[in-house]
Amino acid sequence: MAFLKRFIGQHPRLTAWLVLAIGFVVILVISARDVGFTAGQWAALIAATIGLAGLCVWIIGWEDGEDEAEEQPEAKEKKQAQE
Repeated sequence: MAFLKRFIGQHPRLTAWLVLAIGFVVILVISARDVGFTAGQWAALIAATIGLAGLCVWIIGWEDGEDEAEEQPEAKEKKQAQE
């Protein structure tokens, strides 16, 4: 359990991708179970769905990167003021 907490803390985007991909695939399977796809079609749909989840996490992460860039100059100023 400690390993899992440490992994989530160290890799939040990878964890978000994994959780989102699992949710997307579950929804895909439930909604398309009666369509009659072949095994190759299922594999392609699942791969595309996992890729889409990764893109979603990546796009959401753009905003996090802007916040970190804005915070860095402020942190430098605080350190200089303390010295």
